[in-house]
Amino acid sequence: MRIWPGNPSPLGATWDGAGVNFALFSENATRVELCLFDSPEAKRESARIEMRERTDQVFHVYLPDVLPGQLYGYRVYGPYEPRAGHRFNPNKVLFDPYAKSVGRLTCWSDELFGYPIGDARQDLAMDGRDSAPYAPLSQVVETAFSWGDDRPPATPWHKTLIYEAHVKGQTKLDPKVPEPLRGTYLGLASDSVIEHLLSLGVTAVELMPIHHHVDDRLLVERGLTNYWGYNTLSFFAPDIRYAVRNGIPATKQFQTMVRNFHRAGIEVILDVVYNHTAEGNHLGPTLSMRGIDNASYYRLVPEDPRYYMDFTGCGNTLNMQHPRVLQLIMDSLRYWVLEMHVDGFRFDLASTLARELYEVNKLGAFFDIIHQDPVISQVKLIAEPWDVGPGGYQVGNFPVGWTEWNGRYRDAVRRFWKGDGGSASELATRLAGSSDLYEQSGRRPYASINFVTCHDGFTLEDLVSYNEKHNEANGEGNRDGQDDNLSWNCGVEGPTNDPSIRALRAQQKRNFIATLLLSQGVPMLRGGDEIGHTQRGNNNAYCQDNEISWLGWELNAEQRDFLEFVKRVARIWKQHPVLQRRRFFQGRSIRGSDVKDVSWITPNGEEMSDQDWTSFVKCLGMRLAGDLMEEVDERGRRIEDATVLVLLNAHHETIPFKLPPTRKNERWERLFDTSRPHVYTVDAPSPYPLSARSLAMFRTAVIGKPESELISAELAHRLARTSRRR
Repeated sequence: MRIWPGNPSPLGATWDGAGVNFALFSENATRVELCLFDSPEAKRESARIEMRERTDQVFHVYLPDVLPGQLYGYRVYGPYEPRAGHRFNPNKVLFDPYAKSVGRLTCWSDELFGYPIGDARQDLAMDGRDSAPYAPLSQVVETAFSWGDDRPPATPWHKTLIYEAHVKGQTKLDPKVPEPLRGTYLGLASDSVIEHLLSLGVTAVELMPIHHHVDDRLLVERGLTNYWGYNTLSFFAPDIRYAVRNGIPATKQFQTMVRNFHRAGIEVILDVVYNHTAEGNHLGPTLSMRGIDNASYYRLVPEDPRYYMDFTGCGNTLNMQHPRVLQLIMDSLRYWVLEMHVDGFRFDLASTLARELYEVNKLGAFFDIIHQDPVISQVKLIAEPWDVGPGGYQVGNFPVGWTEWNGRYRDAVRRFWKGDGGSASELATRLAGSSDLYEQSGRRPYASINFVTCHDGFTLEDLVSYNEKHNEANGEGNRDGQDDNLSWNCGVEGPTNDPSIRALRAQQKRNFIATLLLSQGVPMLRGGDEIGHTQRGNNNAYCQDNEISWLGWELNAEQRDFLEFVKRVARIWKQHPVLQRRRFFQGRSIRGSDVKDVSWITPNGEEMSDQDWTSFVKCLGMRLAGDLMEEVDERGRRIEDATVLVLLNAHHETIPFKLPPTRKNERWERLFDTSRPHVYTVDAPSPYPLSARSLAMFRTAVIGKPESELISAELAHRLARTSRRR
């Protein structure tokens, strides 16, 4: 085999049409060998090539006789001194941090650990056994793809509706998806799935981690897997377990999925995990970075570098203070935008990325690099604004250019509809876009990603069906998962045939969905909530790669009705610009009007006073003046809308609600009432009988017109559905 010096850049294995350049960074290694494997079943490498060239701490070599598809790994030499932070062990074949494709999955064995399992000294001694038969292997891949006229949809933030989905769980049981494609990238972007998403008004899918991950050994031994995927091995390679086994690389299948979504006007956002890796704590396996350069890649305890600083709860934390680690993350992000055409990222445990030393610093190096980057700064950036370290809860503290999962929104909405008193004031702030969190830093209402449920926690169905978590299936004695869920089972724990309880649960779900879609900010739906998916009370189903997590698409009448309600409210959200404001409310009269842009109304039809806010409020109204919006569209034309009224009653009794006055030539018409989901008449008597635990929405309409255009369209939609059923 011909061996040429090669180049130190780019890092990873790069096919240039004539050969492959291999480049690996290691600051502290003394020697590196490139190992080539003939097949995934190979027990040993077929060739071991010393990378003699080293430039700027990068080992590199060029092989003109290697083609795409080649499997490879590295053996890295250096000191094995855990107390000094070094864990080099050339007996372990290591995965390339820059690999674009995975050629073999991890096969758990004691040989994958850098120390002898069971040794009294634990990790202080080096294990001499060879991991080659069991180690995950990297694969050389050609990433060029025929994108055609693909363009990013570039949906403005204030018009974005996010749908959080799991690639496998979304379609594994979907009979409308061709069976070979179920649970795959291609299945997710099939016509029936896209049609479903568009019917919900979805503009962006947020995919749970698709970076290739490792299933934890303890889970595998219990017959489980890391279904969620927050255990990353490769920041570049799409998980091959979501690819159809048809000989087409997973990279190209992923690219095809993105192209299909873009053609439908749907953006693709990736949930990314740059805060830790699958190698765990000091007793974890040696799979990649630990053996390549432990002291550079990971945050180590300064007083005892044998141990890792763990701000993630997953055993280790990537060393964001090292320039090569920052480069790794930025190279990964740019790769997914430029080569894979994704439209944004949701950063898992983003507070970890902002830790300079111990404290979270929102002006840290990571954010500086993001903001100056001409590629990454232009895509959608979402932070999960917390981690498990001290001071890690940072909702509202991320810099401009970032949006955040608003955990305070979730909690406020849950408390209100649970019936907790004293929660109305915060609810109003969250409904209006959480200006207390985002306005002073110069951000807009769309900095708030609003959600009631997400992958982590109860589904919407379980939120109204369980008071307690039921995670026994996870094999941890129900000790895992959040204990305080702000949930209410409506009177019975778990499934029930009681018609009154089932009706109440359905109404509570409608309340949650309506509240979410009528709030200022960016709404995010958890995939499956729209069809009543249940995880049987499991609020931490991270390891359940089965029917607990997979969405079931054989819907009963209740599920179909709820799905139609979600679609209906989504259409209303999309058709009302006043629900998609780009600026915060001022809470005052605008342009000489005697009406405020937002008003909070008591059941007697009057604006709430300071004293009203301090009382035990469980019922209130929100009036949004659509004709007072000081916003313009893309062509500079001022945006106007009807005035909208939303009434919320979390009390256990019906409350007569006097509707506030309208202009002389206008009247209130009802768009929907969660206690009467099948009533489509527009009459809105005053006082309006606002049923217990319900939400009703109204809009102004000109007197003399029998019904608004929106109601006409809604009735036409219902008639079309009825006709199809007949």
